[in-house]
Amino acid sequence: MTTVLIADDQPLQRFGFRMLLESQDDLTVLGEASNGSEAVRMTAELHPDVVLMDIRMPGTDGIEATRRIVASGDRTRVLILTTFDLDEYAHAGLRAGASGFLIKDAQPEELLSGIRSVATGDAVVAPSLTRRLLDAYAHRLPAGSATAGAAPDEDPRLSTLTEREREILTVIGKGWTNTEIAGRLHLAESTVKTHVGRILAKTGSRDRIQAVILAYDTKLVEPS
Repeated sequence: MTTVLIADDQPLQRFGFRMLLESQDDLTVLGEASNGSEAVRMTAELHPDVVLMDIRMPGTDGIEATRRIVASGDRTRVLILTTFDLDEYAHAGLRAGASGFLIKDAQPEELLSGIRSVATGDAVVAPSLTRRLLDAYAHRLPAGSATAGAAPDEDPRLSTLTEREREILTVIGKGWTNTEIAGRLHLAESTVKTHVGRILAKTGSRDRIQAVILAYDTKLVEPS
């Protein structure tokens, strides 16, 4: 059973999410938060598998709430909800430690699939949208970042990667799925999964979406 906390300042939105999630045998809603502060407090109390996190909420917003939840070391993963055309903070949410994002007008089955994916550690919810979003906001990387402007070979997070692992991290950054990597690089999918696991461990990436951001930070992937 995957447990979920819903964080959204719109009561009708929370109600709709709850109705959808509780119609599923493998999902259960532990509670609802109307702002970021409540989401942080309730996560510490309830330890849900996934927080479905709106970005724009009064007081503590979804980005800061995500940052606090991730910094606490809790096993909870955060799935950000955003409106791509309007919300310029989704990239910041991912950098704060969110394990993925969904567009708010996603189909119900996409939302359910996204929650299940994040809960099991497969943080690539929508690879094509991941690429579009990061392309749109990669130029907003903090100027003071330790890796801003650095060449890939200068970043210590990449120093322990093999040539093959570096190649796979690059295509992860381009939004390729494991199946696409296996097909295009002529590898078994089980081998790809092993490489991805080693990349996450060696680079200290929380999950796959953080590896995508690392690929951008270290200039392995450039915005198109």
